Amino acid sequence: MTRKKDVFVIGHKNPDTDSICSAIAYANLKNKISDGNYVPKRAGEVSNETQYVLDFFGVESPAFINHVGTQVKDVTIKITPSLSKEMSLKNAWITMRDMQEATMPIVNEGKLEGIISVKDIATANMDIYETRILAMSKTKYSNILDTIDGTMVVGDPEEVVPQEGKILIGAANPDLLETYVEPGDILITGNRFESQLCAVEMNAGCIVVCMGAPVSKTIQKLAKENNCSIISTPHDTYMTARLISQSTPLGYFMRKENLITFSEDDFISDIRGTMAKIRHRDFPVLDREGNYIGMLSRRSLLEMDNKKIIMVDHNEKSQAVDGIDEAEILEIIDHHRLGSLETMAPVMFRNEPVGCTGTIMYQIYQEKGLDIAPNIAGLLCAAIISDTLMFRSPTCTAMDKAAAEKLAEIAGVKCEELASEMFAAGSNLKNKSPEEIFYQDFKVFVSDDTTFGVAQVSAVSRKQLNSIKPELQTYMEKVLA
Repeated sequence: MTRKKDVFVIGHKNPDTDSICSAIAYANLKNKISDGNYVPKRAGEVSNETQYVLDFFGVESPAFINHVGTQVKDVTIKITPSLSKEMSLKNAWITMRDMQEATMPIVNEGKLEGIISVKDIATANMDIYETRILAMSKTKYSNILDTIDGTMVVGDPEEVVPQEGKILIGAANPDLLETYVEPGDILITGNRFESQLCAVEMNAGCIVVCMGAPVSKTIQKLAKENNCSIISTPHDTYMTARLISQSTPLGYFMRKENLITFSEDDFISDIRGTMAKIRHRDFPVLDREGNYIGMLSRRSLLEMDNKKIIMVDHNEKSQAVDGIDEAEILEIIDHHRLGSLETMAPVMFRNEPVGCTGTIMYQIYQEKGLDIAPNIAGLLCAAIISDTLMFRSPTCTAMDKAAAEKLAEIAGVKCEELASEMFAAGSNLKNKSPEEIFYQDFKVFVSDDTTFGVAQVSAVSRKQLNSIKPELQTYMEKVLA
């Protein structure tokens, strides 16, 4: 059964308690009422206050995500099987033709060693004028046997063609052959005893006998004594000469330098330019350990499956996780002013003039007729307490207070006691840098042509605020610049 694609429920950058707790609660609710897979995420570090709340109610912090752009792993990756660098050009061509693949990887123990394309094979066949190609490419006799449908009469199929050997056709008479057959050469000949004997006496590396002609026992005996291999092939001399160079192993012709590869974590927006510039049809994809996974096709970019997002506690692009323009937004649930975010398609948008997104979450649970687990109720209660400053914020409404009191009852806590412990944890600013204090609850807003940020710091006393004020003012000037 195919696993459902994750839908991320995310609050704003530099998340506060409401942003984290509402994401957890809404993912929990969505998983109860749908067959999807909803996962809470966070777009920033968890504050001391929020961490206290999570620990108190025994809930794990959502995993961090810093970008929701479409990645290679969100695109269809072709599971193209790999080839061995020992495979012959002929077999590679047959494999690629039968599989209708234009490019295939050469892999060894999971690691990419190179790539080969139909164009590379065609070029190799057209450009092979070097008669020592089998020796230069360290071709095994087993490759030659496979390519020319041969049988090993004398010798070991796993041996490699001698380094100095060149390919010759024994069409001349023995007297002339003696002048150009050299040690290690591969002589292609027919049923010619004199030519075969000459090749053995001149220390040829291999004799290829065509048309399935029998090889005399005398020649076989002499060949063994002189360490000369003998191969029998059913093909005629012309066909054998055409085919034999195709026994060259892929490792000799594969592209292994400056390979263009992508990681499964690469963002499509970052690699699109490279794919457009390098006119390959397919590109190898590697995992984080550098192991080969599959091939990324240019056509796959037309079938991208963007990440699916539900935004909570914000509706402005400037506050959203990076890459939001590339994601598919499904829902927005918020209690702030309307921002400038645009979506590609209609979305479910819920925005209410209450003091906390947690209050809206409570309402949705009620509307759906769902029971709220004590730990989820505790998180939502803490979110309301935090956002309304224990009902003292001017944005607090009667609905916030009523929701918090009901949630506290379900969670088995008292609002006043929970607020006291939360605010104490949140106002513990010891060992925190000005940067950490400044960004623990910071939002960016855009109004007309003006972009401005608002940071909030909670403290238990004026003395504590005064102690951090000089460093914060200095840091604020740096941020403004």
